[in-house]
Amino acid sequence: MALHGVKVIEFAGLAPAPFCGMILSDFGAKVIRIDKPNSLEMDRQGRGKRSIAIDLKKKEGLSIVRQLCSTADVLIEPFRAGVMEKLGLGPKFLLNENPKLIYARLTGYGQNGPMSSRAGHDINYIATSGVLSYIGRSRERPHAPLNLLADFAGGGMTCALGIIMALYERTQSGQGQVIDASMVEGSAYVANWLWKSSDLPIWGKPRGENSLDGGAPFYDTYETADKKYMAVGALEPQFYVKLLQGLGLSVEEYPQTMINDKMKQKIAQVFATKTRAEWTEIFKDMDACCTPILDPQEAALHPHNAINKSFLRSADGKFEPGPAPKLSRTPGVDRVLTAPRQGQHTVEILKEIGYSGEAAQKLIDSEVVLQRQKSSKL
Repeated sequence: MALHGVKVIEFAGLAPAPFCGMILSDFGAKVIRIDKPNSLEMDRQGRGKRSIAIDLKKKEGLSIVRQLCSTADVLIEPFRAGVMEKLGLGPKFLLNENPKLIYARLTGYGQNGPMSSRAGHDINYIATSGVLSYIGRSRERPHAPLNLLADFAGGGMTCALGIIMALYERTQSGQGQVIDASMVEGSAYVANWLWKSSDLPIWGKPRGENSLDGGAPFYDTYETADKKYMAVGALEPQFYVKLLQGLGLSVEEYPQTMINDKMKQKIAQVFATKTRAEWTEIFKDMDACCTPILDPQEAALHPHNAINKSFLRSADGKFEPGPAPKLSRTPGVDRVLTAPRQGQHTVEILKEIGYSGEAAQKLIDSEVVLQRQKSSKL
């Protein structure tokens, strides 16, 4: 696998950092997640990782973390600026002990500036980045696209990219470095095209009235007779012609330049006359950029996704997206690896860094660490 032999220490957090760690794990890295003992089990991105639960309020716990980081390739931390420094785990200290360490700091507002110590969530980060102002229906307030833009695209994915670049650079310099992955900056970077395309004719109108933001009838979603939906993306003229053919409308009566509510209402009326299955069949072999909107279960079973093995199936029969992109020689995992419970591998990991069974038991008894599995051999 592409990241075979890479050792990653991930401090437990919410969506962005676990996703970043999961990307690395999916492609072969050995990821150890540091959990807080007896905290809520919130991580849903833990596949393939191991967990050690450590009380960071105790000096013995901090000593364990430093030992883990002394031989690690990558550290991922999701805390607000200054938290790791207060723990004595800041980059200056850890890189002094391990100069090859890639120290990734994944936060909302980054390490500098007046908002670096502020709390926030995806919606706040994309608001600050300027991206949220682009998203929403006409004459309505901006609408956040779940928590995908900042947490996952501008956060976890962008941070993983930074880690890979730093690992590559290290092969030349032999040195680690600090990655400041700000979700504000990351989401703005992901949306760079919105800034750079502002002079194109597809923009120029208020939010929700342009070609790509719901203003154009040929780039929108429509309800079908069975209360399901179709997605239309017939931007180019040749696709628009095919769209109207499938709908039984004429280009002469409804030219593509006719961008108004009347045209959108007409298309909506037509889509409402047939079920999603019927429209899917009509557009099946037609290059009209018109496709059914699938729910997650349907997406996993769709023939195209099934052939490409885009989704992995867990032991309990549930589907989840597999790693992407696909690499020809060193692909990511092809099955759902088990996600750890908090502290599930505590003793195992302690032994790997030199603790005897007796020493590990003392740490458990003094509540410096938590071992979730009572049956683990000490």
